[in-house]
Amino acid sequence: MKLVKLLANLGYGSRKEVTQMLRNGWVMRRDGSTLGTDDSAEPADIVVDDEPLDPPPGMVLMLHKPIGVTCSTRDAGGVVYDLLPPRFRQRNPVLSTVGRLDRDTSGLLLMTDDGALLHRIISPKAKLVKVYEATLAEDLRGDEAAIFASGTLLLESETTPVAPAQLAVLGPRHARLSMIEGRYHQVRRMFAAQGNHVLTLQRISVGGLGMDELAPGQWRLLNDDDLTRIFA
Repeated sequence: MKLVKLLANLGYGSRKEVTQMLRNGWVMRRDGSTLGTDDSAEPADIVVDDEPLDPPPGMVLMLHKPIGVTCSTRDAGGVVYDLLPPRFRQRNPVLSTVGRLDRDTSGLLLMTDDGALLHRIISPKAKLVKVYEATLAEDLRGDEAAIFASGTLLLESETTPVAPAQLAVLGPRHARLSMIEGRYHQVRRMFAAQGNHVLTLQRISVGGLGMDELAPGQWRLLNDDDLTRIFA
């Protein structure tokens, strides 16, 4: 791929703007030599404004999504893309969230421009376990774990029971729920079906990948080892 097209697809600007960047000498090889519009280079060897070039298509990142932002491209209250470099919005292929966390749910959110990987992660066939921690408005009764694991729980307005899920009690009003599905507001609706209300909800892992030490709003790129952990 030509250098101008590569940088434009990575969101650094329009082709006209990228051409001007090259003419200004803002794009270089790691050895300090300037790259022109007719030059070629491996992405790993390119530096833009003294910073390594963003990863080419196939990029995957993890974000510790804070409460108050949505997994959409536009929302008056703020979106997850506001937490990333602005050029990430302009990437082609598009950088998308892998599934969604609602505005009031925090925790591990994956994002990628690899459509095949996205569908592999969210596919029901993958049966990837997602783990959530919830604080509740009322004390747990004690029978919730058996109900959630039964595979017979029906959510309001649905006709298909949710798949069995594992509940670990962490405190009178604190629980960890491991599940393979991702229905709309599923965790909140499962507890609502037991007459309880979720006050806070955080996703702490997807497959074998946890949030590590990321603070709310922080993100990092994933490497091959991280991707292996997802499906481990």
